[in-house]
Amino acid sequence: MNEKRYLVIEGVIGVGKTSLARLLSEKLEAKLILEQSESNPYLKDFYRDPQRYAFQIQLFFLLGRYRQLLNLPQQDLFHKYLIADYIFAKDKIFAYLNLEYRDLILYERVSTLLERELPKPDLVIYLQSSTDKLIAHIKRRKKDYEKDISPEYIKSLNDAYNDFFFRYNETPLLVINTTEIDFVQNEEDLNDLLQQILNPPVGMKYYVSRKG
Repeated sequence: MNEKRYLVIEGVIGVGKTSLARLLSEKLEAKLILEQSESNPYLKDFYRDPQRYAFQIQLFFLLGRYRQLLNLPQQDLFHKYLIADYIFAKDKIFAYLNLEYRDLILYERVSTLLERELPKPDLVIYLQSSTDKLIAHIKRRKKDYEKDISPEYIKSLNDAYNDFFFRYNETPLLVINTTEIDFVQNEEDLNDLLQQILNPPVGMKYYVSRKG
C-alpha cells in the first residue's frame, strides 16, 4: 500500500474542508494543521468593504500561512501523517480575484519568494460543491464575520477555485464532488474515502464512490 504523509483538504469556504480534515486526522492519528482564518483582523472589514481591505487581508493571510507551513518538517517528527485544511498555493486564488493590478504585482513577488521554502503536499483533496449549497452552509453556521459575504462573491470564488484546480498539476490531486456525499454524517462515505486516500492517484483523479 502506497501511503502518503502530508495531506491537504481544499475547497471554497463552506464546503466542509475543516470538518473533513478533523475526521481524517482522527482516523489516521495525524497531526492536524488548521488555517487560523479568524485571527485575521481584516476579515470582517474585508467582507464589508472588499475593495478597501483586499491588500491588507491578503498580505496578512500570506504571511500567516507561510509561518505556519514553514514549521511542518518539525511537526512531522512524531506523526506518520500531517493533515492540513489549506494549501499555500491557493492563496493566489484570492489575490487574483480581489487585488488590483499594482498590488498584485507586489503580491506576486513576495508570494513567489516565500513559496520556494515550503514543502509540497503528497496529496491534495479538492472538495467541489454548488454555489447554492455553499451559501446555505455558510448561513447555517452563522459566523459573525461571514454575515456580509455576498452570494456574488461566493459564486466568483467557486468559479475561481474550479478553474485553479482544473489547471493544478503541482502534486497528486483527488477531486471530489460533495453534492451526493456526506463524509461528516455518513461513516460509510468517510471510510470509502479513507481507502482511496491510502491508495492515492499519481496525477489527477476524480473520486468515484465504491458503494455502488
